[in-house]
Amino acid sequence: MLSILEYNPLQPSPLTASPAPLAAYPIPGTAAPVSGGPEKFLGYESGMESMGDTRTQFQIRYYMFASVPVAPDAETVSLHPWATSFRESGVSAFTEASTSVAIPIVGSVYARRKGALERYQ
Repeated sequence: MLSILEYNPLQPSPLTASPAPLAAYPIPGTAAPVSGGPEKFLGYESGMESMGDTRTQFQIRYYMFASVPVAPDAETVSLHPWATSFRESGVSAFTEASTSVAIPIVGSVYARRKGALERYQ
């Protein structure tokens, strides 16, 4: 197993990388053109006049549908360390991985039974 002392060449990296975003932060405020007028505060809908209020609330089911393709990716990333060290960890890794997989499944079943995943309610 590697010791933290073996990573000495990488220690200056955060010190040199941290000031970069702080230095870049004021650039858009000084370089961006300033324009005013009532058109700036209108909502843009494909070149047409806005109909109704542009600040409407979306229903939660749209966000749930948007998270469906992301969930398997997050599960894959979180399960990779357990899969690579499964022989050394044994039953504890299997228990943790099973719990990690079971939580989204139980949540999906609950949402399905409550009707949150229905297209029209």
